[in-house]
Amino acid sequence: MTQELTTAAVAQEPTGPRTGWWRDAVIYQVYVRSFADSDGDGIGDLPGITARLPHVKELGADAVWLTPFYASPQADGGYDVADYRTVDPLFGSLSDADALVREAHRLGLRVIVDIVPNHTSDQHPWFRAALAGGPERERYHFRPGKGANGQLPPNDWESVFGGPAWTRSADGDWYLHLFAPEQPDLNWDHPAVHAEFESVLRFWLDLGVDGFRIDVAHGMVKAPGLPDIGASEQAKLIGSQVLPFFDQDGVHEIHRAWRTLLDSYPGERIAVAEAWAPSSERLALYVRPGELHQAFNFQFLTCGWDAERMRATVDASLAATGAVGAPTTWVLSNHDVVRHVTRYGGGEQGLRRARAATLFTLALPGSAYLYQGEELGLPEVVELPDELRQDPAFLRAAGQDGFRDGCRVPIPWTAEGPSFGFGSAAPWLPQPDTWRGLSVASQSGDPHSTLELYRAALALRRELPGLGDGTMSWLPAPEGVLAFARPGFACTLNTLPRTVQLPLAGRPVLTSAAVEFDAENALLPAESAVWWAI
Repeated sequence: MTQELTTAAVAQEPTGPRTGWWRDAVIYQVYVRSFADSDGDGIGDLPGITARLPHVKELGADAVWLTPFYASPQADGGYDVADYRTVDPLFGSLSDADALVREAHRLGLRVIVDIVPNHTSDQHPWFRAALAGGPERERYHFRPGKGANGQLPPNDWESVFGGPAWTRSADGDWYLHLFAPEQPDLNWDHPAVHAEFESVLRFWLDLGVDGFRIDVAHGMVKAPGLPDIGASEQAKLIGSQVLPFFDQDGVHEIHRAWRTLLDSYPGERIAVAEAWAPSSERLALYVRPGELHQAFNFQFLTCGWDAERMRATVDASLAATGAVGAPTTWVLSNHDVVRHVTRYGGGEQGLRRARAATLFTLALPGSAYLYQGEELGLPEVVELPDELRQDPAFLRAAGQDGFRDGCRVPIPWTAEGPSFGFGSAAPWLPQPDTWRGLSVASQSGDPHSTLELYRAALALRRELPGLGDGTMSWLPAPEGVLAFARPGFACTLNTLPRTVQLPLAGRPVLTSAAVEFDAENALLPAESAVWWAI
């Protein structure tokens, strides 16, 4: 008997107040400029998101995370903020943000917004005053240069986007920017910086948001004296060692203060750290009692399609977060990395692996983040006209490949129209013609589609008591196969390029590919996963 199970009973909404909702939540990331365009300018906006929130609800997510929509010159996709309390007209108005939060809450969805505390835009009033010689200069990192005439940068730090992390200002001093020159780093040793961000957090909490994703949560504090690193290609060291500008212990004082602030509001408002740390143990420091609620598990995202490495990463992650009483937060894709369909090999193989990895991930203990379009099986767009790219890493001569644009192409909603339902005009980045068959409309109702697989998985995740937060134990399995059990549930993942025969682990309830069963065994196809009720 051959079966592919991609339907599930619709989960009932929980009754009564839910505590610790974030410990097992599935949170859907919306890249604002690429989700839905309501006004026909080719760029996504807040009213467009509001109109499309039913898709997120039907998918089965618990919350949405919105990338920055604040006033910005858009030198880095809105992560260069000029005013943290204003919506950029490109994306709508403050009343549009309020309407989005209210509609999400009406649908039972929570809303998490991005906060960018490591740096501002060079057009922020503070930095403009700093360049004019005002006292705001102390709120950034200005230093005299080295050399006889100060013509050399103050140290050897490199920008994550390539090139030096310093730009010389008109008065001869240099200012620090770990990202683009248009993103000067803030000096968190200055009390005005702390006070300003406490005020900004309160502004959005008072509007009703349910939490924050903290951009570069590992970067606000720099080592005293800003010492040299003594190595080149420093971006490759991020996440493998503590650097004088990343993962300094002083960041935790900031996060503890923010946790106190969040806890002073009703409704379990949360914060999730975008923190690149060199080990699971260092990452767990961000989610200790009294600090943040979640931290993205980038070790899992980067471990690749390898059963042994995947198991080791899961073990290390669960041990580290478990030691501090926190959940692990799993993620496969986001707006800064190549989509995992492509990372896993691309084409049919990449999609096959991505579907299986999704079931594996959603079955693990803890919370999970989904990136818009992954539920459609979208691949990375690797062929984009250079003149349309906007990633500053691509635009810098000494930068990286700039493939962040490829994961930010607007998603398809229908099989027709100039932007496949994204809006009434051509989108800011072109969509491949093949995406018409990957659209929400094309996949809805097709039991073999990736969209229906996601919908089924999230429905079962709510329905089966053993999923979400809790414990797991590994089960015996052949080399190349991972199997683990949770209360009343089991998951098997075949990472091998061939079919594997296994004893039945229970009653199959969901599969990423067609599986053959008999009375005692299952034939797991190459690179597939199965969920079992036991």
